[in-house]
Amino acid sequence: MSKKVVLKLIGALAALVFIAAACGSDDAVDDAVDEVTDAGDDAVDAAGDAADAADDAVDDVTEEAEGAMEEEEEEEGDADDGDAMADAGGNMLTVECGETSSFPAASEPVTDLTVAIVAPSAEDDLAFTQSMVDAVTALGIEPQLTTSTFVVEEAAAAIRGYAEDGIDVVIAHGTQYGGSLEEIAPEFPETSFVWGTASETQGLDNVFAYTPAADQGGYVLGTVAAKLSEAGSIGMVGPIEAGDAALYVDGFVAGAEAEGASVNVTYTGSFGDVALATEAATAHVDAGSDILTGSAQHVVGAISVADANQVPWFGTQSNQVSLSPDLVVASQVYHWEVVLTDIFSAIEGGTLGGEVFELTLENEGLVIEFNGCFELDEEIKGGVGETIAGVVDGSISTGQ
Repeated sequence: MSKKVVLKLIGALAALVFIAAACGSDDAVDDAVDEVTDAGDDAVDAAGDAADAADDAVDDVTEEAEGAMEEEEEEEGDADDGDAMADAGGNMLTVECGETSSFPAASEPVTDLTVAIVAPSAEDDLAFTQSMVDAVTALGIEPQLTTSTFVVEEAAAAIRGYAEDGIDVVIAHGTQYGGSLEEIAPEFPETSFVWGTASETQGLDNVFAYTPAADQGGYVLGTVAAKLSEAGSIGMVGPIEAGDAALYVDGFVAGAEAEGASVNVTYTGSFGDVALATEAATAHVDAGSDILTGSAQHVVGAISVADANQVPWFGTQSNQVSLSPDLVVASQVYHWEVVLTDIFSAIEGGTLGGEVFELTLENEGLVIEFNGCFELDEEIKGGVGETIAGVVDGSISTGQ
């Protein structure tokens, strides 16, 4: 009952008192006064009960609101810790603990073109070859595959065979295949060949070239590794000093040195020799490096060393979390589908080649994927966005 209602009731009863008094009856006056008093007391009690009920209601609403806010804050905290997918602009994200990557899935193929891939290593190498297979598959396309063709002559035979079979697009996924394409492509002018990593098309009208600016993501990961390293010493296992592998090494070194750490680089001279990568990684750990990284398909050996010695790992080309779920900090992942979409559109429009495409942080072809299972200090992770922005706008030099 509101205060206003109580006052009205008391006023009405008071009027009865005056009427009774006017009638000259003392008993009537006394009775009226008693009624006014009793009614006033009852009204006050009712108002108090109503006020208490209102207070209880307010308390309930407040508790519910505070509970909802706490639950929301906990959910946000979980997302920050990697328990959910956290997108930070498309070129940086945290992959949920237990997941290995985040390629988009097309509901239907983006093109009716037939596609074949010839690549030097296994389709599930968690490195160079898998990055292309994952990208084509993400576009809803089931490519024909010839993998593990590190021997150039074997790859050339596969490339020619697909062209003879009438495949629309043959992806020659290996820098070493350039010489073969120079010979084969002119023989099949109606076939479009897509070649990488390469920064030029050799003047061939039916060859597209593609390359990643691997130094960009390498620089970002180098800064994170330097901040995470207590020893200030990082071991790098590279394959051959060429192509995107060399770009990654150069960018990573520049990023780590910018944060005051040193990087000891070993090139094994091979893309696929796991034993040599294992040996190189072991030497780095023995020399005091407390962070490891590397490029190419031979890194499975280096990651096994990191896992055995509980040393954090930074990867590139593909997401490598599955090789060490607790120690892979982050990977630079090649999302070739970003440029393949444009290449397929060009082919459908009648352009079979003659153009070069590049993966960058800006076009989100390069994505920094953090492992949700690795507990990385939020202060370290928080600065990654600014580093990426600096690389994209050119205010940060990656050493290239």
